[in-house]
Amino acid sequence: MPEYRLGDVIDDFCVRCKRVMNHNVVSVLNSEPAKVRCRTCHSDHDYRHEQAPPPKVDPRKQALFDEVLKKVNPDDAAVAAGDAAAGDAAVGDAAESAAAAADAPKPKAKGKDKR
Repeated sequence: MPEYRLGDVIDDFCVRCKRVMNHNVVSVLNSEPAKVRCRTCHSDHDYRHEQAPPPKVDPRKQALFDEVLKKVNPDDAAVAAGDAAAGDAAVGDAAESAAAAADAPKPKAKGKDKR
């Protein structure tokens, strides 16, 4: 393992840039970098050993989303079989509604009346 010194250039995950970038060592603790400074955005942060933080997933939101999906699609197998037939019908309905919208008269723009 190399001996790190102040000012050495190392790679680390920048919390501001959200990428692995070049950093300068700002402080050393027990011959390990403790703090680093990004050479791109000049932000200081703890040395992260080139590891990105885990994604922030709210388990409550995920549980609510799963509950809604269960109410909408109680049987995934039945829905998967019906998707092909429903998809073909939806394409036909979409084409008919698009044609009807094209034939409809356009509303006049609202503006100040000149008198």
